[in-house]
Amino acid sequence: MRNENAEQLASKRCPPCEGKVDKLSPEQARERLQAFEGWRLSDDAQQIRKDWEVKHFAAGMEFLNRVAKLAEREGHHPDLHLEGYRNVSIVLWTHALGGLSQSDFILASKIDQLPVRLRKKG
Repeated sequence: MRNENAEQLASKRCPPCEGKVDKLSPEQARERLQAFEGWRLSDDAQQIRKDWEVKHFAAGMEFLNRVAKLAEREGHHPDLHLEGYRNVSIVLWTHALGGLSQSDFILASKIDQLPVRLRKKG
């Protein structure tokens, strides 16, 4: 499995998790994550996570609904969180494997292309 950048991954589809997919080693996950801004690896190297501070509650729900539609199309479903009315986080991992696969990075690259209304700092 060659290491692809986020743009190349965004053009792919998530393969079915129930099929034969390879679980990434912690080293492979760390290597792939270098192509992604804002995503971080869990301490056990089994999940990736990204956080956003959105403009307000409605902006968070709009973004999460976009992610949910994308996840349904891809057949790969992240854990979605909205806390404190503007703190959004998404956790990706391949549930069937109990760890990370290429599908997680494909979906992360597609999530990064979705519009999100962020809170302006300052």
